Amino acid sequence: MDGQFVDVMREIGTKAKAAAAELACASQERKYAALIGASAAIWARRQEILDGNYMDMAYAEAKGLSAAMLDRLRLDENRIRGIVDALRVVAEYPDPVGRVLAEWDRPSGLHIQRVSTPLGVIGVIYESRPNVTADAGALCLKAGNAVILRGGSESFHSSEAIHACMQQGLREAGLPEDAIQLIPTRDREMVTAMLQAVEFIDVIVPRGGKGLVGLVQREARVPVFAHLEGICHVYADRDADLEKARRVVLNSKTRRTGVCGSAECLLIDWQFYTKHGAVLIEDLLKAGVEVRTEGELLKIPGTVQAQPDDFGREFLDMIIAAKLVDGVDEAIAHIRRYGSNHTESILTENDATAARFVQHLDSAILMRNASTQFADGGEFGMGGEIGIATGKMHARGPVGADQLTSFKYLVTGDGTIRP
Repeated sequence: MDGQFVDVMREIGTKAKAAAAELACASQERKYAALIGASAAIWARRQEILDGNYMDMAYAEAKGLSAAMLDRLRLDENRIRGIVDALRVVAEYPDPVGRVLAEWDRPSGLHIQRVSTPLGVIGVIYESRPNVTADAGALCLKAGNAVILRGGSESFHSSEAIHACMQQGLREAGLPEDAIQLIPTRDREMVTAMLQAVEFIDVIVPRGGKGLVGLVQREARVPVFAHLEGICHVYADRDADLEKARRVVLNSKTRRTGVCGSAECLLIDWQFYTKHGAVLIEDLLKAGVEVRTEGELLKIPGTVQAQPDDFGREFLDMIIAAKLVDGVDEAIAHIRRYGSNHTESILTENDATAARFVQHLDSAILMRNASTQFADGGEFGMGGEIGIATGKMHARGPVGADQLTSFKYLVTGDGTIRP
């Protein structure tokens, strides 16, 4: 790796560690002021952000990005209002630092408390979505962490404009600007530099496609919170309510196809299909979704033959794989084989079937009669998220402010000695 990138990373990392030490002791009021100030700056400077986004969209279109990726990148006044609102929600969220998670007394006379603490310095590597600049910055700040942001090359100008507003909020609140830093170059060598920066970064969170996340998981020397793919399933059980199922299936796929909570595979119980016919598939086709399937479902006009790799594929587009299964156990077996441990939803009015589904699957998020599009920290009431984690160490599911903390033990005695 080029020495210049190592030097840049060292400079950024050194500043981040110093800022993290200060943030760990920052008051709830000061962090609140920084987030409210940043939200006000984003709204006041929204035209600068839109101008930057215009340049980013032109760059992305010239690169030939897909419609779904362009949708992720695009900003308008409503989406900027959404960023502002999200910052205010995070500002109002209870401070996760300094909470007493557990406490107990020992026969020795010791009183022991487990207390939440910041992780330190967090690196976030993301593609396309400029709103992540605000979301990640806000959540890390709320949890008392410094953050180093490396946005995608497509969102370079949008992210710079939003980042300037985040730093304005920090300045006005009397907190160090270095608490939220943005890598100042599109060069991919800086990704490698971050992944190897064990001296400065405590955890890496990648947000992007399979290529980016796979690279991070393979090459990172720093611990990683991530999911590789969002291969989300919806299973329509024989005891599903038809109208509920129609609403949930359509929303799970079509609300936003480019998010990781978008449904990529629909499993339909044979008895549901015998009773209700092709209605779920027909709804998707009418909405403009390409339905890739096999066997009996191919008789439905408009469907296309599924290829072997369509099951277990993250389309992030108006495409879904569909299959008939014989009961909940066959649905579970399919999800275990093809899923990515992200989000699965069962549509059923049968409590025993629902219980079996959630007990026998180990995805980070399991739902009943609800759209997979709810796989989002903001929708969970967590004040937003920095990503979804599908691993089993430390953080799992939406990674919000609470998940960006660790803990330490505070032990109090009274001249207590160990015999």
